[in-house]
Amino acid sequence: MDRLGATASLVAGGVAGVSVDLILFPLDTIKTRLQSPQGFKKAGGFRGIYAGVPSTAIGSFPNAAAFFITYESVKCFLHTDSSSNLKPVKHMLAASTGEVVACLIRVPSEVVKQRAQVSASSRTFKIFSGILCEEGIKGLYRGYKSTVLREIPFSLVQFPLWESLKALWSWRQDHVLDSWQSAVCGAFAGGFAAAVTTPLDVAKTRIMLAKNPLLPGIFPRKHKATRSLQLFAGVFPRMAAISLGGFIFLGAYDQTRSLLLELGTESP
Repeated sequence: MDRLGATASLVAGGVAGVSVDLILFPLDTIKTRLQSPQGFKKAGGFRGIYAGVPSTAIGSFPNAAAFFITYESVKCFLHTDSSSNLKPVKHMLAASTGEVVACLIRVPSEVVKQRAQVSASSRTFKIFSGILCEEGIKGLYRGYKSTVLREIPFSLVQFPLWESLKALWSWRQDHVLDSWQSAVCGAFAGGFAAAVTTPLDVAKTRIMLAKNPLLPGIFPRKHKATRSLQLFAGVFPRMAAISLGGFIFLGAYDQTRSLLLELGTESP
């Protein structure tokens, strides 16, 4: 990948990340409170729906930029023929590597954001400094492994599906997709991936919200059917948020990247 392509991926990824995270923040807050062990009402209900937004605003650009520069670089490195059956494997490896890198930025931001979402009366900086004082740097990376274990399966589903849908649609109409078409493919891929990875997201949320590192269990002891339902707590707002998020995120990425590449090739 040349310098222009790398710069376009970096900037487009950052713009897409900020756009989707800020637009969909209220839905994410509702999802987090539904998954909270203390319950939706005690976690804040519909009050303070933008609690934790400063953490998201700061972390969104570098997080998404890191993902896409890694994703595009690995795709370029693992170059395969356009007709190769290995293309989905290439997209899986590229997305997985991107998630591992991006989570180094995303997890501290997520820890602060989610604790602010279930404690709307506390300021973001106060929560951040409190974590550092009480738990150290390790506290900011609470749930890193569970986040990676959630994001990698999510990306293994979302990105190959997104790329395959784009390729199919492009083949059917015999020309490259417009950005809105890429966004539609992103919405479908994101919603499907969100549904099948919700149990991993619930586990990640509860680990991040816990203050005691030696938890007796992520879920309280309840009837088997109730525990199964708990695994899918917040599935509908998660699907709604990520479907809409996929539309905005991947559509904005494609649109911004195409624009930057076009401007770069036109400049002397």
